[in-house]
Amino acid sequence: MRDYQRELEAVTARLGEARPRLLLHSCCGPCSSYCLEYLTRWFRVDVLFYNPNILPEEEFHRRLYWQRRLLETAPFGRGVELLVPPRDEAAFRAAARELEREPEGGTRCTACFRLRLERTARQAQAGGYEYFTTTLTVSPHKNAALINAIGQELAQAFPGPAWLPGDFKKRDGYKRSVQLSREYGLYRQSWCGCGWPEEERK
Repeated sequence: MRDYQRELEAVTARLGEARPRLLLHSCCGPCSSYCLEYLTRWFRVDVLFYNPNILPEEEFHRRLYWQRRLLETAPFGRGVELLVPPRDEAAFRAAARELEREPEGGTRCTACFRLRLERTARQAQAGGYEYFTTTLTVSPHKNAALINAIGQELAQAFPGPAWLPGDFKKRDGYKRSVQLSREYGLYRQSWCGCGWPEEERK
């Protein structure tokens, strides 16, 4: 089994004094907290908040608020630009069509990961970034091998930026994200954002 965290550490060990540009897809402030604390040591990071899966619209704006708030208050947010494309619920609903009854972690999640990471790869290519990656692997509920496989595939489809492998839950990354969320008073949601799990949760 591949150890994506060790692969990430191998990349950072090779960088030396270089600080390449990295576009980080973020699902929310809490998940991005540890990822930013870690990645800004080696990269010039910008955050892409592209999450058309977050329903309803009020929840989307709530999470965006806390993402922005983290960048404004945490030292590792200094110099990080927040990119927020227009909310596109239709894109998610198209990607998830006929997958509404899929269980959490099933093929709907795969379609959702691909939708968000494809937008990140496109934006990284257009913006001249050297790398792109996502905060999604910090969650213990997300399949890091699947997310990394999608990212690597998209790096081939959109030449230029390389996929930065990682499994941010490793090395107590998830635990650290919880600590940082408490430190900065962040809202921690109890579901990924997809409307169907929220309905099930209620």
